[in-house]
Amino acid sequence: MITTFNSWFQFLETAIRLQSQKFTIRSESRSIININYLVILFCGMLLVSCGKEQNRPNIIYILADDLGYGELGVYGQKLIETPHIDALAKTGMRFLQHYSGSPVCAPSRSVLMTGQHSGHTHIRGNDEWTERGDTWDYAAMFENPFLEGQRPLLDSIITVAEILQNAGYKTGSVGKWGLGGPETEGTPNKQGFDFFYGYNCQRQAHTLYPMHLWKDEVRDLLNNRMVPPHADLKDGADTNDPASYDDFRLNDYAPELMHKEALNFIENNKDFPFFLYYASPLPHAPLQAPQHWVDYYQQKFGAEEPYTGKSYFPNLTPRATYAAMISYLDEQVGDIVAKLQDLGLYENTLIIFTSDNGPTYSGGADTPFFESAKPFKTERGWAKGYLHEGGIRVPMIASWPGHIEPNSKSDHLSAFYDVLPTMCEIIGLPIPDQTDGISLLPTLLNNSQKKKHEYLYWEFPAYNGQQAVRLGKWKGIRKDIFDGNLNVELYDLDNDIQEQNNLAAQYPEVVEKIEAIMKQEHIPSTLEKFKFTQLGDR
Repeated sequence: MITTFNSWFQFLETAIRLQSQKFTIRSESRSIININYLVILFCGMLLVSCGKEQNRPNIIYILADDLGYGELGVYGQKLIETPHIDALAKTGMRFLQHYSGSPVCAPSRSVLMTGQHSGHTHIRGNDEWTERGDTWDYAAMFENPFLEGQRPLLDSIITVAEILQNAGYKTGSVGKWGLGGPETEGTPNKQGFDFFYGYNCQRQAHTLYPMHLWKDEVRDLLNNRMVPPHADLKDGADTNDPASYDDFRLNDYAPELMHKEALNFIENNKDFPFFLYYASPLPHAPLQAPQHWVDYYQQKFGAEEPYTGKSYFPNLTPRATYAAMISYLDEQVGDIVAKLQDLGLYENTLIIFTSDNGPTYSGGADTPFFESAKPFKTERGWAKGYLHEGGIRVPMIASWPGHIEPNSKSDHLSAFYDVLPTMCEIIGLPIPDQTDGISLLPTLLNNSQKKKHEYLYWEFPAYNGQQAVRLGKWKGIRKDIFDGNLNVELYDLDNDIQEQNNLAAQYPEVVEKIEAIMKQEHIPSTLEKFKFTQLGDR
């Protein structure tokens, strides 16, 4: 016991030291976490050390990339097969009104990590941080890794990984990061993860056959030659000849390598409570998938037109390849469940599966063909990049044997910023003031969810500037803010799920409420790129 107490006093000493660095923070204009939170955390951890540690569940959060609401069998998909994810839903709960943090990658992940919505979180858009140099020159990035990665999360910001790490969890991040380039304060290892393997940089993830990935903060060089993302077919190439596409099928396939590391992380930490954040790059473009899955869907779909556009890589069989990427992701989910079962960990593991935003419209991914956002609109302007339902409402499945009722579903209104408080409540820690979220634990346990969101809020300083509010059945959207448009479109989601009938003129009182929420929840960003001058930001 003396050793135990000594270790926890060391923890408290460390916590107090970190107080001045990470835990006394200011989110834009608000003080978030103080020493009182750390003292409570210490006391909770002391209780854990005295015998409750074995009851803490492992947590695996699987984040697909650009997977639409309607791309899983259990959510109505008819063409793409996802038996393992569908089986996961049968063992747990399927959420019908869950929302991502943002309609694109980096800000959505920032919301997830910080528990703050996009009007408060630090990273509110994809920011390539171009003042460093030519960040789209892949040869230059290979020579100078500092050109990799996106603008970083600040060291002063507390993440869900840091909370779990300081609570004694082994923490691992596998997949795509996008919240701080190499040699910055935003790398996964500086944001609460003991282990990282994958893409640090979102731009590097524009090929699934990269020249390197990152293991912690060291490059892992792969057996692939440089084929810059967005390269085209060679001049004069026969678009119907499979050999014309050989440049885009190389040796080391990143999703396979990262998957092996995810399974290894589970194996290596089987004797500890662990948190695995598995941020797969699938099915984000470019269209690159294991050949056996491509062959399967080629046979299923029949002949199709090659994709030879200028966005991402060309592809001989775009529909078959896109479906193959999702089925391969599904196969990987099945591997994770099997690994947990083999190790005897399945019963004590919470698995959450979701997506970072709605489906793409580019790179040859024919998402209208698959009705990828069904029942919402899937076309460009309505899915990824936009605050319509197709861009931000995402599938979410939670499975936790013995805790979550099998084959259940929930209409509870929730968003990415609910994850941090949920994790805190699951492991018995106080929920920090920093979060805009509400714990989902009562819903997961099929208890009465007494605390609910009055509304959900998003802002997105890209695609010409957008704001959105979900208020009961109402959805309010501002678009084209950068053109000076501050008019709010109003949709009744109970009767108009595809947001086709603007009712703003008929319900001015609802519009007024939504405008007030937009004004209240928008705190001007400290980063110039994310400011809305049209909203008065300076």
